[in-house]
Amino acid sequence: MADTTDMTTSTAEAAAPAEHGHGTTPPVLEVTDLKKHFPVKKGLFQRVVGQVYAVDGVSFTINEGETLGLVGESGCGKSTVGRTLLRLIEPTSGSIKVDGRDVTHLSVSDLRPFRREMQIIFQDPFSSLDPRMTAGDIVGEPLSVHNIGSGAERREMVAELFERVGLRRAQMDNVPHQFSGGQRQRIGIARALALNPKLIIGDEPVSALDVSIQAQVINLLLDLQAERKLSYLFISHNLAVVEHISHRIAVMYLGRIVEYADKKTIFRNPKHPYTIALLSAVPVPDPTLKRDKIVLEGDVPSPVKPPSGCHFHTRCPYAEERCRVESPPLRELNPGHWAACHFAKP
Repeated sequence: MADTTDMTTSTAEAAAPAEHGHGTTPPVLEVTDLKKHFPVKKGLFQRVVGQVYAVDGVSFTINEGETLGLVGESGCGKSTVGRTLLRLIEPTSGSIKVDGRDVTHLSVSDLRPFRREMQIIFQDPFSSLDPRMTAGDIVGEPLSVHNIGSGAERREMVAELFERVGLRRAQMDNVPHQFSGGQRQRIGIARALALNPKLIIGDEPVSALDVSIQAQVINLLLDLQAERKLSYLFISHNLAVVEHISHRIAVMYLGRIVEYADKKTIFRNPKHPYTIALLSAVPVPDPTLKRDKIVLEGDVPSPVKPPSGCHFHTRCPYAEERCRVESPPLRELNPGHWAACHFAKP
């Protein structure tokens, strides 16, 4: 099984999208053929009997001030990509470059300066904050870890961050349970901003919030991006939110990117059957507009035993015999528009 998976991904590796930064400036983040396989162990001696192919050959770039939306169904590997980029999970193979420098295999001490460049906003504002710490201590902890400023200076920095994300200075001494869900997520954003990073990974940062609060948090992220030229990797399954915040979008299915383009192209001219099916499920606020909704049959296959050939062929309404045996490369159909489908045409 492992041999088959390696063979099928090698074709896509050669044609992975690789865009460079603006002019001579390298991208803030460049990911090439990133893989993360988790071993499956059984028995008394914990013998490895298989692999979970969570991320299986992902490549993309993010430039300064740009947002890349990473979308797909639950379990497709989106969050694993985000955590692997930050080295919270060690990658199996591939390369991760930050400002042109490869950080994939750096030691913990050598990686420390790059931690300041990359931060994360977690999905659940309820579990991502320590209930025994005050909000001010939570936001100021990155400053303490990296020895930035004195005690009084740190407190002033934290107070300024609180005000910037729409919280009051007086709330710095409150503990997490005294805040609403939206306020807790603002604390998470303030913590991510504390080290003045270049890249922030948002792991479904608004999915646990109600719609009105989602809009407030998204608008805050957009304002911060404009002020600080931040780059975002925005992970979500909500296509409406991704359309609002992203410049480019990558669609994932079972550990691989199946389509990659700017957001206008993805929404107006999708090429991969999976992307087309996802977009057909997005609600349209017009009761008079009728369109065909594509309902995919079956469930997402297990990443322990991914299908041979094209991973999507078990659910694709257009699949043919070639799809079952040959993995489609991620190829450029039009400038900047990539799709992994044998039958996709420019």
